[in-house]
Amino acid sequence: MALTKKEIEHIALLARLELTDEEKETFAGQLSSVLEYVGQLQQVDTTAVSYEYQVEGLENVMDPDEVAPCDDDTRVRMIAAMPDKVGDLLKVKGVFS
Repeated sequence: MALTKKEIEHIALLARLELTDEEKETFAGQLSSVLEYVGQLQQVDTTAVSYEYQVEGLENVMDPDEVAPCDDDTRVRMIAAMPDKVGDLLKVKGVFS
């Protein structure tokens, strides 16, 4: 399945990518190859294959949060290197809007 330049431009728009004409040609070939391979995979007969939902007993493994001390000189240098701060607090972009 060969993708057209217009389809590549639409995909780039959705992905918020600015592509040069050369990149559009390159990606058109690469994405077309991927889609052709997916088409081949869709033709494989998997009716006799049983579903495996979980191969191993998976468990969540979490490490506890621990505060690690640092010397005052390191702390001062880290705060000074931060571009946006309020006093000794580091200001970062919000995770949730």
